[in-house]
Amino acid sequence: MTWTPFYVGDGVPRDVDLGDPPPWRTFPRDPKPERFQPPPRLVEAVNAALALRRPLLLTGAPGSGKSSVIKQVSAELRLGDPLRWHITSRSTLVDALYRYDALGRIHAQRLAGDSGDDDIAPFLRLGPLGTALLPTERPRALLIDEIDKSDLDLPSDLLDVLEHGEFEIPELSRYREDVIEVREWAGDDVHPIVKGRVQCDNFPFIVLTSNGERDFPAAFLRRCIRYTMPMPDAESLRRVVAAHFETAVESPGPVDSLILSFVERLRAGESLAVDQLLNAVHVLTSAQAPEDDAAQDVKELILRELTGA
Repeated sequence: MTWTPFYVGDGVPRDVDLGDPPPWRTFPRDPKPERFQPPPRLVEAVNAALALRRPLLLTGAPGSGKSSVIKQVSAELRLGDPLRWHITSRSTLVDALYRYDALGRIHAQRLAGDSGDDDIAPFLRLGPLGTALLPTERPRALLIDEIDKSDLDLPSDLLDVLEHGEFEIPELSRYREDVIEVREWAGDDVHPIVKGRVQCDNFPFIVLTSNGERDFPAAFLRRCIRYTMPMPDAESLRRVVAAHFETAVESPGPVDSLILSFVERLRAGESLAVDQLLNAVHVLTSAQAPEDDAAQDVKELILRELTGA
């Protein structure tokens, strides 16, 4: 079979069956938390963070499964869908706590004129961290993704909030009404905020991820339970592949050959992600898999090292 089941490159329109996607690329997303295979000692790190009500700081290479941890813990402990705060160099603590559309409120005031309609609630929304700190019967789960991409001051800015589990919304502490209903992050539910203060009664389960690209202040680190994702070995990757494809990995066999080659490249110092291996298994062992030179070309495309252009 040649590697041209979909796109040929001749510009001629045709009806093509694209086949089934990989199990992890179906939409709406179905995370299947049972597919995640915890590496050694991760279960202990999670339980320590839960027992101590401390954030869990996970460090590891991209694609090592760091963000999958919170999905599995949330599903297993019935903490609800995890909230997510994806960090960039422009991320600030205030944005994570709440969002206030001051310009929108000014515009609304001008339109209202002398009618006296000046409701602040429509212009406020809690951020992902602010939502996680709402009083709840069960702790919320929050993923703070790629904390090492943040501005240098952000980890220190987080200290007080993570230590005390509370924060203030100044715009509400000065507002004429004591109780305001504010929308939560990633939903339309509203929650009463009294005199501008939010105080958790169950500290959220917080997972922070880092690719190990920078160091953090000691004051920040001592408030976290820290775990470094280990380099995967052949046996752990066999379990990962078996969980995702719901079939055993035969040894010897084409899938096992891909796994062994992948591990060898990791040990040689190459930067590769586990999801690249899963992609290679899906394409190169399917009924429509390329053969010979085409197979080698596709393998090199999928398993291209992450460092460099």
